[in-house]
Amino acid sequence: MNVASRFPRHRPKPVDTRPHAVVIGAGVGGLATGALLGAKGYRVTIIDPLDEPGGRAYAHRQDGFTFDAGPTIITAPWLFEKLWHDCGGRLSDDVELRPNTPFYRVRFDDGTVFDYSGDRAAMETQIAGIEPRDVAGYRSFLDESRRIYEVAFEQLAHKPFHSLLFTAKTLAGLVRLGGYRSVYSVVSKHFKSDKLRTLFSFHPLLIGGNPFSATSFYCLIAHLEGKYGVHHAIGGTNALVRGIASLVTRNGGQIRLNETVTEIETDGRRAKAVRLASGERIAADIVISSADPATTYGKLLKHHPRKRWTDAKLKRGDYSMSLFVWYFGTNRRYDDVLHHTMLFGPRYRGLLDDIFRNHRLADDFSLYLHRPTASDPSLAPPGGDAFYVLSPVPNLQSGTDWNEAAEIYRRKIEKRLEETMLPGLSKSIVSSRIATPLDFRDRLLSWQGAAFALEPKLFQSAWFRPHNRSEELDNLFLCGAGTHPGAGLPGVVSSARIVADLVPDPASILAETWHRQTREKRP
Repeated sequence: MNVASRFPRHRPKPVDTRPHAVVIGAGVGGLATGALLGAKGYRVTIIDPLDEPGGRAYAHRQDGFTFDAGPTIITAPWLFEKLWHDCGGRLSDDVELRPNTPFYRVRFDDGTVFDYSGDRAAMETQIAGIEPRDVAGYRSFLDESRRIYEVAFEQLAHKPFHSLLFTAKTLAGLVRLGGYRSVYSVVSKHFKSDKLRTLFSFHPLLIGGNPFSATSFYCLIAHLEGKYGVHHAIGGTNALVRGIASLVTRNGGQIRLNETVTEIETDGRRAKAVRLASGERIAADIVISSADPATTYGKLLKHHPRKRWTDAKLKRGDYSMSLFVWYFGTNRRYDDVLHHTMLFGPRYRGLLDDIFRNHRLADDFSLYLHRPTASDPSLAPPGGDAFYVLSPVPNLQSGTDWNEAAEIYRRKIEKRLEETMLPGLSKSIVSSRIATPLDFRDRLLSWQGAAFALEPKLFQSAWFRPHNRSEELDNLFLCGAGTHPGAGLPGVVSSARIVADLVPDPASILAETWHRQTREKRP
């Protein structure tokens, strides 16, 4: 017998010579960027402090329940279909998306209920029941929403705003769209009813914006939802996360969990490595950060001399609100509660002033109630329901002691839900956990505990927002909620695509490395 065949010689693993892209953060933006860069020819390493991918789209699993931690509303499913296609796969092979009909059920404080959907006839019938004159306003609002969508989303959401020249070229169109107006002011132009003004202006809250100050570009959401619908993923939004993570690893990418990046090492205007809390140093040809830009610049680059994103500028920024989220499971089902329900409190403008301007935790609140088991019973034990209820609250600028306030606030929310939507709730709860602004700061490393990074106001959007290609370093790129085009699943996936288009071709990095090494070898 051939000895060599019995004891085959160990062959060392081939060295991966592809340029190395290090991605900070395994949220949806970081994962999508890593997947696209892997397909483009980069060796990708994604680093995240949590024990599973997802970031804000993490999933909590306890007592037989699965709770999506953050985003639950999926719009523009074609963005994910294209992501899978560009990475050599098909979305339907990994994730099943199903539409929600209606999109949301909205409950006003006086008990009025409105089913918000893409069915224009049904919408007009409900609008007429509140204010007949606003049916015409609904039609004109949708027409304006479409015009904004066609420019702000179709033409500009995938374009980087890096230069004043490009911004100047688009300025005339942006002015014609009325981006200097707030969402609420545009909605008020079309609707006379206060209820309907609330109904058609609340969407910026889903991405961290105040309807009274968020640029009117976000009125495009009405057309986006009407055109593509509102969807959910079977298995929860985190099933979508797991699918994107698989796109990363299929192309040889690595996702390192339970690891925290503490510093981006630099050499002149280049990022050369990241340093982990363990002390390990990981060299990189390019670095992509999906962390909050304030965290990226204020902490990871705190030793690097910065010209634009200085500590003073970061401090002056207006940051989004935070969130109080209560995840709970029940030993009974509430079959009359839909997948998505919005419960408005007694105040609208006053509550938002307290959250965004006064930074004060108010006694009243508005809520978003998520019941995914309305569509996917597998997320709870048989006969049970999985829920989360979300309340917008001030970020940590409020000074609220959440260690003391959290349980008091939760009980108030429980009482309100029991009175309005979930009778007998307090006796039916079998699983519970909460997240407060402290979790956003300490667990998700969000600046000031803000849930959506910088507030999406006009002068914190587009060119004024942290650029996808860093102004401070030539090979540092930013993706995720804090950069252009903004928060929300469509926004962070669009930011990933922008970065993938901006990074240098891997072949050019290899050529540059070869020339540099050749020069260094010369006597």
